[in-house]
Amino acid sequence: MNSWIFWAVIGALMAVGGAAALVNPFPATLAAEQVAAWIFVFSGVLQGVALFRAMSAMDRIWQGVLALACLWLGVSLLTNPLAGIVALTAVVAFGFAVSGVAKLLLATRVRGTPLFLPFLVSGLVSVAFAALVLFNLPQMAGIVLGVMLGMELLLSGVTMIAFAVHARNAPTTPL
Repeated sequence: MNSWIFWAVIGALMAVGGAAALVNPFPATLAAEQVAAWIFVFSGVLQGVALFRAMSAMDRIWQGVLALACLWLGVSLLTNPLAGIVALTAVVAFGFAVSGVAKLLLATRVRGTPLFLPFLVSGLVSVAFAALVLFNLPQMAGIVLGVMLGMELLLSGVTMIAFAVHARNAPTTPL
């Protein structure tokens, strides 16, 4: 199989998965929460292994604290997924708020340049999205993560398909 076909198939699968997540945002949200939970559990296990490789007593203490925190968080998300969805949605919304404020501050630094408007608009949209989600918790928690996952998969899939078309038309062009 030519490599461009591989990338086109991967892109199509991602795009279909993204569309499915957008059509069914709650199951996609639950899936995202469960993936995050297992990542925290796995991270906690790895931190626990690192604990035995730490050189100093202080390193072992911190590795142990990190291992327990990650394991606790992962198990909490696995045992109470609905609360985990609300908590993760709040964290994502807070991240959007911080990102939006940072972009607004950057916009003030680049006033008078072509970068001003993109930073300003992007910052305002991020802050507005964060406010929309935070002021509507827990009602929006059931769909926000799924919609974000769906959009990411859909856009990444389309990008991968575009890459495949480019690779087919210019197979000797390196990235």
